[in-house]
Amino acid sequence: MYMKKSSTMYNVYEQLTIKDLAHWLASGAIIFGGIIPYVPQYKEIKKKENAEGFSLYVCLTLLIANTLRIFFWFGKHYEIPLLLQSIFMIITMFIMIKLCVNVQNRNQVIKIREHVFSDLDTNFFWKWTDFQSYLDFMLLFAALVGILTYLLVDVPIFVEIVGILAVLTEAMLGLPQLLRNFYKKSTNGMSILMVTMWTLGDTFKTCYFIVKEAPIQFEVCGTLQVLIDIAILAQVYIYKHKTTVHTRVPVRAD
Repeated sequence: MYMKKSSTMYNVYEQLTIKDLAHWLASGAIIFGGIIPYVPQYKEIKKKENAEGFSLYVCLTLLIANTLRIFFWFGKHYEIPLLLQSIFMIITMFIMIKLCVNVQNRNQVIKIREHVFSDLDTNFFWKWTDFQSYLDFMLLFAALVGILTYLLVDVPIFVEIVGILAVLTEAMLGLPQLLRNFYKKSTNGMSILMVTMWTLGDTFKTCYFIVKEAPIQFEVCGTLQVLIDIAILAQVYIYKHKTTVHTRVPVRAD
């Protein structure tokens, strides 16, 4: 009887261990999965000293989306891995911005006039020549959203709007690539492998949201991202007669 009881306890312990391991692996994938594509991008920019293939507007989109997502957490607590994902993504985007600004400044043959955030020149918004300007803008944005969140955190409709704005901003990240392909009627220069990775990653992320019963905003975000990914893959087939080479990887985040 003692042996049977010990065997039962061991089986329960083993099941819990496997379940815990799966939970930690899934959480780790959610936290760090989104920033992995930027590692080779970072290395490529640094190696070639050329940042033209990377759009800083991708950084703007992800910084806005993840800042809003963090403040959304104060109104409606969701899974900690999702919160950590936003924090690490923000750090990653600032690292990418700093690298791109440094590379662009070093590559200037003729020194151009500096443009900084304090100029308040809308013609050069998010085209500033120093890293501090990007940092200042995001600090100002975070401060404004933070004040509103502090004052209205108990107002459900405000909290829901913040969540919706956060996930919709992130969900639309693949839209520029979709529209580019549509207007050019071609997927030349786009990596099919990368888009496939987007689709797999977004599908995993959406399933994670559903299983963990994350706020509905996250499920909507994941679903929209998967639909856009599928639409881009469909364009590969639709425009295949006009597509000859797939070399350049489109820049986009998860």
